[in-house]
Parts: sequence; structure tokens; C-alpha cells
Amino acid sequence: MSSAVRWAAPELAPPAPVVQEPERHMPSVEELQAIEEAAHAEGYARGHAEGVAAGQAEVRRIAAQMEGILDAFTRPLARLDAEVGDALGDLAVRIAGALLRREYATDPALLEALVREALEIAGSDQRQMELRLHPDDLAMLTPQLVAPTGVRLSGDATLARGDLRLHADSVRIDGSLSARLNATLQRLVAGDGT
Repeated sequence: MSSAVRWAAPELAPPAPVVQEPERHMPSVEELQAIEEAAHAEGYARGHAEGVAAGQAEVRRIAAQMEGILDAFTRPLARLDAEVGDALGDLAVRIAGALLRREYATDPALLEALVREALEIAGSDQRQMELRLHPDDLAMLTPQLVAPTGVRLSGDATLARGDLRLHADSVRIDGSLSARLNATLQRLVAGDGT
């Protein structure tokens, strides 16, 4: 029989290893409680940090708002303080002026010293000068004051007692009491004191 086929034994491969799934471990009640406590603690810590940050931002916002309110209160008070200071300075100038006018009216030597000081300030190099005084002051000084050459004395009813004005070629002196007192007040305010 020639039609016979030869039989070959099948190759045997080693069996495929059986992969076993790891055994699922169900957590115990204690483990579940520990997981829950850890999650709770983490959530609390995160919420606390976010709350603190939000609280600090709110505190900064409120502090800035309070500073703005305080600044709004302070500005008008500073302005009022300056206005009161100016008003008190003006009042002091008026009171001093009234007292000095009375002194100039009763003591011609004070007025004469003022006139001589104004003439010295103007200088002797001026060719023509006009010295204006209140008419009552001029009448009181005329017997005592001999005007230097080139100085014309004249009465000016627009001036108050104790005031003087000196006009020369290049010099204008405002010797009014208010101008002198305001200049003194400005020196005092500036801290000069002289």
C-alpha cells in the first residue's frame, strides 16, 4: 500500500501560564475610617488655607478703605487748620496795626524813626523822592523832621495813621502798617524770627 501517509506526532508546547488576577482586598472598616479621616483632614486644611487667604485679602481691602476714609477726614481738617491759622494771623495783624497806629499817633518819635529808616533804605543816590504820609502824621512830624534835599513831603488821606509810602526814581517802598506786619508775620511763619 503505497498510499499510506505517515503520521507525525503533534508538537506539544508547554501550557500557557495562567495569569491570576491579584486578589482584591476589601478594606476593613478601620481602613475606610482612616481614608475618610485623611480626606476630611486634607479638605479641612485646603479649606482653611483658602479661607485664611480670602480673609487676609478682605482685611487688606477693608484697611485700604479705612485709610481712604481717614484721609478724607484728615484733608478737610488740615484745610480748616490752615484757614484758622490764616484767620488768626490776619486777626493778629489787625490787632497789632490798631495798637501801633495808636502808638504812632501819640509818639512822633516812632514815626520819625520809621521815616528815617525808609529814607535810608531808598538810599542817598536817588535824585527825587516823594514821601507820603497821612495828613495828621505829616502835621505832627513837620516841626521835628527836616527833609533831606530832594525829598518832598506830602499828605495822602488814603493812607492810615502810621503808614507811609516812598516813591523815588527806582524805588517804591510800601511802609503801610499792614504790609510791615504781614512781612513780619511771614518771617515768623517761615521760622526766620527776625
